[in-house]
Amino acid sequence: MKHLLNLLAAVALLVWGTYLVRTGILRVFGANLRHVLARSIATRPAAAMAGLGVTALVQSSTATALIVSSFVGQGLVGLATALAVMLGADVGTSLMAVVFSFDLSWLSPLFILVGVVLFITRQSSPLGRFGRVLIGLGLMLLALRLVAESTGIIVRAPAVKAMLESLSSDILLEITVGAVLSVLAYSSLAIVLLTATLASSGAIPVDVALGLTLGANLGSGLLAVVATANSAVEVRQVPMGNLVFKAVGVLLAAPFVGLWVRHVSPYIAEHATLVVLYHLTFNIIIGLVFLGLTHHVSRLVEQWLPKQDKNMVAGRPHHLDPSALATPSLAISNAAREALHQADVVETMLLGMLRVIKDNDLRMAEELRKMDDTVDQLYSAIKYYLTKISREALGEEESRRWTDIISFTINMEQIGDIIERILIDIEDKKIRKGRNFSDAGMAEICELHARLVDNLRLGMSVFLNGSIRDAQKLLEEKARFRDLERAYAGTHLTRLAENTAQSIETSSLHLDLISDLKRINSHICSIAYPILDSAGALAPSRLRPPVMPEQPSRVL
Repeated sequence: MKHLLNLLAAVALLVWGTYLVRTGILRVFGANLRHVLARSIATRPAAAMAGLGVTALVQSSTATALIVSSFVGQGLVGLATALAVMLGADVGTSLMAVVFSFDLSWLSPLFILVGVVLFITRQSSPLGRFGRVLIGLGLMLLALRLVAESTGIIVRAPAVKAMLESLSSDILLEITVGAVLSVLAYSSLAIVLLTATLASSGAIPVDVALGLTLGANLGSGLLAVVATANSAVEVRQVPMGNLVFKAVGVLLAAPFVGLWVRHVSPYIAEHATLVVLYHLTFNIIIGLVFLGLTHHVSRLVEQWLPKQDKNMVAGRPHHLDPSALATPSLAISNAAREALHQADVVETMLLGMLRVIKDNDLRMAEELRKMDDTVDQLYSAIKYYLTKISREALGEEESRRWTDIISFTINMEQIGDIIERILIDIEDKKIRKGRNFSDAGMAEICELHARLVDNLRLGMSVFLNGSIRDAQKLLEEKARFRDLERAYAGTHLTRLAENTAQSIETSSLHLDLISDLKRINSHICSIAYPILDSAGALAPSRLRPPVMPEQPSRVL
C-alpha cells in the first residue's frame, strides 16, 4: 500500500510540474508567443513550424490550441492555417517527450534550487517567474525518477507479477484509458512520460504502453475541445478540427501497433525510448499526411460548427473567451479588445447625438438611449471577466494593463450615461417644445462636439498603443476644451443680454449641454493619466506652492 501511494504521489508531482512549466512559460513569454505565432503563419508549413516551436517551449499543445483559437475568433487567421499550427504543435509536444525520456534526473536538484532562489528573491519580476519554470522542470525530472523507483518495487511483488503475466492487450481499452487519463491530468505529455516510465520498469508491456500513448494523443484533442466548450463558435472550430486529425490518425495507427513492436523493438533496447519515439513518429506522420488536407478539414468543421451572424452592437460580448482565462496575457488582450468595442458603441452614440440635436429625430434618440444599455452590459461583462483573471499570475506590465482596462471601461460607461441624460434633456426641453438653438449657439455646440469626437478617437488610440506623446496631446486638449466652454458660456450670456429670443428659450439647456460636453471630455482625457503616470510625466499637484509672508526682522 505504501509503495502504491508513493507511485500515485509521484504521478501527481509529474502533473503538477508540467502545470508549473506551462503556466510559467506563458506568464514570462505569453505576449511574445502570441506575436511569434501571429507573424509566422503566412504559409501552412511555416505555421506548422511556428506551432512546433511554441509548443516545444510551452510543453502543451492544449495551450497552443487556446492561443490559436483566439486568433481565429478574432479573425486574424483562417481556420485552415490554424489547423496547420496545431499539426506542428503536436510534433512539438512529442519532441519534448523524447527529451524528457533521457535520464536527466541529475538536473533536478539544480533546477529546483536555482528556481526557488529566483522565485523567492524576485517573485514579481520576469526572472522570478522564470524561476517558477525551473521549479516545474525540476519537479518533472524528480517525479519521473520517483515513478521509476516506485514501479520497480511494485512489479517485484508476486501478485503484480501474476497480474502482468495474465494481462492481454486490448487496444480499444488502452486507447480509452489513455484518453481519459490525459483529460484528467490536463496534460498528454505527462501521461506519455508516465507510460514510457512504466514500460521501462516492466510495469506494463510495450504493446500496452503504445496503446496508452495513442489514447493520450486522442485525449489531448478531447481536452482542447472541452476547454473551449463555452467559447464562441469560431474558437471551437480549431480544437474540433485538431480532434478530427487525431481521431483519424489513431484509427489508422491502432491496427499497426504490433508491427512497431516486432520491427522496431529489436533495434531499440530501452522500452521508454521505444514509446516516446512511437509517439513522435505518430505525430510526424499525421502532420505530413494532413498538412495538405487542412482546407478540406476546415470546410468540414465549418459545416459542423457554422458561424453565427452576430450584431456587434447587441448580443453577448464577442471577445471575452472564457478558455483564455488560463493564459493571463491572452485574457488581458481579449478584455482590451472588448473595451475598444465598448468605446465604438460610445462613439456611435456621440455621433448620433449631434444628429438628434440638429434634426430633432426622436426615433434616433430612442435608439441611442437603448445603446447605453449595451454600454452598461459590456462594462459589467468586462469587469466580471477581469476579476476572474488571477492577479497573482500577472506580471507588473500586465497588472498595469489590467488597471488601465478597468479605468477605461468605467470612463466609457460614464460617458454613455451622460449622453443618455443629454438625449433626454434634448427630447424634453427642445424637441417636444419646438425650440431651437440660435445659429451662433448651434455653431458653438458643433465646434465642441467635433473636438469631442476627435478627442475620443485620440483617447482610444492612447488606450490601444500607450503612446506618451498622444497622451500628452490628449491632456492638453482638456485645458483647451475647458477654455472653450468658458468662452462659449460667456458669449451665450452676451446673447441673452441682447435679448436674442432663441437664446432666451434654450438658455438653461444650452448651458447644461456645454457643461455636459466638458464632463464627457474630462472622462476622455482621464485615459491619458495612467499612461503619463507610469512614465513619470505627471506633476504631483496643479496647486502652486504657498508664498510664505516675510517675517519681520527681530531687533536684538
